[in-house]
Amino acid sequence: MLYPYQMKRFKLLITLLGVGIVLLGGLFLAELPIKGEPPAKIFTEVWQTVNDNFYDSKFNGVDWQALKQKYELPVTKANSKEEAANLINQMLGELKTSHTRLYIPEEPAYYQVLGIFAPRNPDLQQQLKNIFPQGKIEYSGIGIFTKEINGKKFISGVLDGSPAANAGLLAGDRIINVEGRPFKPVQSFEGKAGQNVKMKIERSPNTQQEITVTPKMLDATTMFLDAMQASTQIIERNGKKIGYVHIWSYAGDQYQEQLETDLFYGRLRAADALVLDLRDGWGGAPLSALNIYTATGPSITNIRRDGRRWTDIAHWHKPVVMIVNEGSRSAKEILAYGFQQYNIGPVIGAKTAGAVVAGFPFLMPDNSLLYVAVADVYVDENKRIEGVGITPDIEVPFSPEYTQGADPQKERGIQVAIAAIK
Repeated sequence: MLYPYQMKRFKLLITLLGVGIVLLGGLFLAELPIKGEPPAKIFTEVWQTVNDNFYDSKFNGVDWQALKQKYELPVTKANSKEEAANLINQMLGELKTSHTRLYIPEEPAYYQVLGIFAPRNPDLQQQLKNIFPQGKIEYSGIGIFTKEINGKKFISGVLDGSPAANAGLLAGDRIINVEGRPFKPVQSFEGKAGQNVKMKIERSPNTQQEITVTPKMLDATTMFLDAMQASTQIIERNGKKIGYVHIWSYAGDQYQEQLETDLFYGRLRAADALVLDLRDGWGGAPLSALNIYTATGPSITNIRRDGRRWTDIAHWHKPVVMIVNEGSRSAKEILAYGFQQYNIGPVIGAKTAGAVVAGFPFLMPDNSLLYVAVADVYVDENKRIEGVGITPDIEVPFSPEYTQGADPQKERGIQVAIAAIK
């Protein structure tokens, strides 16, 4: 149940996060023995929470009661925390709906979802005091996205300014092991913040090398803003200045505020065009995010005594292009739709995830986190993107295997931006 004060915050968070299958550090969980609350209790709590809160009373055409009977016994007999969570997620997956998944602390998304919702939810903050007694929602990590392809784990993205970026890890690197052991997105770096950790990677087929990376405590409430700021740059080509920013998460007003500060007063002010990269990460953009590209208004020119002058304008009327991929989900997809619908600029990359419903987090008795789709979402009253996605105007396929840091989608975005400059 969402109480009235929660509903107010929920409306803010219809900014939609977009939880998906490509997550920071990877999706696969470590085999952990069962501790604390028994799986049967967690299963019952998960099933009942979905039963009470899922947005569709008909459960997207699925017999929800039958799924309880199908999965309850296997979950009860699970030999590890991983096995129980995976079985529960198989059940949730049968709803064929995004924003519906169980997260455990052995995966980065657990912390990131908490980092997004907790600042807006006093009740959740109170519940988290026992889990994070220092008051920070954080974990030791290096800041990578991973993707499994043909049974091999590849880095599909590297957070700007992260330990992974500083160590020279690249998108396209295949992870062989960490300190001689199989890669685990959280456990491989647990308790190792500030320490050198050796990773064996394969940058090209059959060519292995060792890279030393120094994990740090990643604050889930600030890490994506830090990465956004680190990504922001001016790229000079053919005498033109192309502004570039990668918004890894849009889940909070701080991201739009930072973008507008950079565009109108900061590093991107002198750009002739803008490349807005919305690939991977999380959704969550406010409905007003596109206003700076569509609205009109006066400019203000200031003239000092010595004749120096500057002009302020709160709208971006220079060319702008957007980059998306299959990891662009939820409110980021709504922004891509808006770019096309209102002729703001071309959308480049790969088809988006088709994950546009609104989710809400529920803390389970064992401190795992259940994310549930609690509202269906339509754009412009009758456009439903869930299960459909947004097809770019210019499609640029991109698979991360052994790309050695090459980024054809970003490169195409820069080329299109240059061509759009008058």
